[in-house]
Amino acid sequence: MLRVTPIIKQRVPLSLLEISVKSCFPLTSVSPQCQVTHGFQKPKVDRKYCTRSDSKIPTGPSLQDFINGNAAINNIKINDCLQDDDYTNNHQQIQSDVDIKYFDGRGRKVYIETYGCQMNVNDTEIALSVLLNNNFKRAESIGEADVILVMTCAIREGAETKIWKRLEYYKQFKLNRQKMKGKPPLKIGVLGCMAERLKTKILEKEKMVDLLCGPDAYRDLPRLLTVTTESNQSAANVLLSLEETYADISPVRLNTDSNSAFVSIMRGCDNMCTYCIVPFTRGRERSRPLSSIRDEVKALAEQGVKEVTLLGQNVNSYRDVSAINYNAGGRTNLSVGFDTVYKSKHGGLRFADLLDKVSSDNPEMRIRFTSPHPKDFPDEVLYLIRDRPNICRQIHLPAQSGNSGILEKMRRGYTREAYLELVSHIRDIIPDVSLSSDFIAGFCGETEEAHKDTLSLMEIVQYRFCYCFPYSMREKTRAFHRLMDDVPKEVKIQRTNELVKTFRNILLKLHKASIGEEHLVLVEGFSKRSTEYLAGRSDGNTKVIFPNIKLPSYGELKPILPGDYVVVKITSCTSQVLIGSPLFYSSYHDLNLAKNTTVNV
Repeated sequence: MLRVTPIIKQRVPLSLLEISVKSCFPLTSVSPQCQVTHGFQKPKVDRKYCTRSDSKIPTGPSLQDFINGNAAINNIKINDCLQDDDYTNNHQQIQSDVDIKYFDGRGRKVYIETYGCQMNVNDTEIALSVLLNNNFKRAESIGEADVILVMTCAIREGAETKIWKRLEYYKQFKLNRQKMKGKPPLKIGVLGCMAERLKTKILEKEKMVDLLCGPDAYRDLPRLLTVTTESNQSAANVLLSLEETYADISPVRLNTDSNSAFVSIMRGCDNMCTYCIVPFTRGRERSRPLSSIRDEVKALAEQGVKEVTLLGQNVNSYRDVSAINYNAGGRTNLSVGFDTVYKSKHGGLRFADLLDKVSSDNPEMRIRFTSPHPKDFPDEVLYLIRDRPNICRQIHLPAQSGNSGILEKMRRGYTREAYLELVSHIRDIIPDVSLSSDFIAGFCGETEEAHKDTLSLMEIVQYRFCYCFPYSMREKTRAFHRLMDDVPKEVKIQRTNELVKTFRNILLKLHKASIGEEHLVLVEGFSKRSTEYLAGRSDGNTKVIFPNIKLPSYGELKPILPGDYVVVKITSCTSQVLIGSPLFYSSYHDLNLAKNTTVNV
């Protein structure tokens, strides 16, 4: 099989630019009269990148072409350059004469199953919105579905293993469906990070699915489904984009009963940590226009949503360059002692600008954000969190390791000492802040001493929550190419368990210290164990359980409902939750919590 492969003229160490050049090309061959499109515009193409050869395309765009923004790296038109009839008969690529437009779903029902992080949930809501706008319908179960789509995660091996098993199940489900009379053919698709990372294996070798759609190609889903349904061919679009943010698409909320929602503000990541697959599956950083985010949050407020979490792979590096005067902003201000693999970025509306506008627009809506990088916490962000009551005093501060040597191997851009200095600085400005973190156990070269450094970091910082995982090496990452995965699996698991145990012990002490405090709690609904109790979350994102009773409101007793703000006095706890008694209804306006009360927000 012939493949379109860009040949870099001058070999340089693997870099963001080189990765981006490669990402502009599909890893599958293409048929005659085919146009591979990056994004949805079709600029003119320089023919020098389409030279006839019996075995390959001998020349391709160089890094200099990419740096100069040459249109050819985003769009290649191939007429007689490649010929592969066998592949053309089995796979359908993006055709030169087909624009991204309305493709009628004819009422076909789509079921989407989602795995992975909250970004994947948000991607599911975007994909579903695109499909519903093209006359597809949402299926409530796989039994009534004409199309089954799996939103995938590639961050760890365990997540991929679960998805492979699920695809095997769907493959057999599809075969059984074919035996049923009167049932239309079932189509199966893979969306998201796995679609981009394992495109060749999924579509060609395993032959499990009918379509692949990468994180930046959800707009193309209706066309891909039309192709695979009408021609019975496989279809794929896994191109990464330098611009796509889906800013103009209103996500379809999967849980309309929830009083909290997630709003994606940026996509991709430029940090290139050695262990992380995200830059390779989701591409370079790009941010939504601030105005579109404000509009979405306002719309959610009108629907009764009381809490919004701003989402991004590196959420606090947000930089809106869509405004006419975006160059007016200064250079990026990093936390003291932190560094990056890329040059400082200039201009644009920054994360502090976004937090300021969103929290001012909706003073009774709680604002959270995840997942940030420790390097991107300038003082203006910290002071805004301190001074604006409805911005939660809860910061996720992923450390990944407590050992400077391991942090250097991870290419995190800071030392243990710099991280602890940042923690101290944050607490000087926001004394009652709740911190959470991520930790990787058993990274390449991690010794027992290095592991103990991570345990001691936990003890020093006193996190309110931690996500702890054994290291899972991912192909394409710098660690895969440069480092040795030399920590045995059983040791990784043992160290992960030690991290979790240490965190739980710390959390129980912190929860016991909270007894007697009063917390403003946003009510979520019934407790999982009993309808006699309600559950909600404090400002620090700790779950709080309390009796389901009526409280006085304007001279009469009223039941506590989801979406209400209630002040709860903590009376007991476990390592998992706080337990208390509800005292009264409240709001940010009534309490003016930041300055005039002792209630913990």
